[in-house]
Amino acid sequence: MADNENGQDRPETPLDALGIMASQQAILGQNLRQVEMYTRRGLLSLLWHEPDGNAQKVGVVMVGGAMGGTLGPGDSLFHALGEALVAVGVPSIRLSYRKPNDMDSCCVDTAAAVQLLVGSGADAVVIMGHSFGGAVAIRVAVGLSEMVCGVVTFATQSAGCEIAGGLHSTPLLMFHGDSDSILPLEASEVVRAIAGTGDLHVMHGDDHLLAKSHDVMFSTTMEWLNTVFAGVAS
Repeated sequence: MADNENGQDRPETPLDALGIMASQQAILGQNLRQVEMYTRRGLLSLLWHEPDGNAQKVGVVMVGGAMGGTLGPGDSLFHALGEALVAVGVPSIRLSYRKPNDMDSCCVDTAAAVQLLVGSGADAVVIMGHSFGGAVAIRVAVGLSEMVCGVVTFATQSAGCEIAGGLHSTPLLMFHGDSDSILPLEASEVVRAIAGTGDLHVMHGDDHLLAKSHDVMFSTTMEWLNTVFAGVAS
């Protein structure tokens, strides 16, 4: 439990769980800033795409695989999505985990990013994850179901997704290459089966980084986001 302004106990939030000791930030370019949070368990770094003026009441969090990273699959898909989304008034956060490949820690990091967007005015957030990050996205979406309105996975692993049935009616968009040399297509098929839902796009002839599928993933994801966000606004 943590104390509120009146000194009363309240449930611990993801940001509380981080144990932030200090933070700093810098403007990297128009509509983009980097935030670094120093915690007792490592450095959490965020790339935050923020619209000018009034933002839409939605947001996106994007997370990498077991090695971390902020660019995502394809040709730096996460960066491309961040720039495209901010241009239409949708804020997004790309994060670099404190401890890549540590599921619990990475889930806390991701949940904290969701909390930051909600605290900044978003009514609902979509989480996207590549590889290991797909499992992170699904786990956080189940745990924060009242805040998360959709999940996108790219070449997800199935380990850690055993709770995907908890997504219930949350929209799920999936991409996976049928020539993936690290995680077979069956991983996404298993996750979709557990979830009982999901729109799985098979990227023919593509490997784990989905390098050949950037344009298809970008256009499909943007169209899907428009539909999901329209549902939030209605």
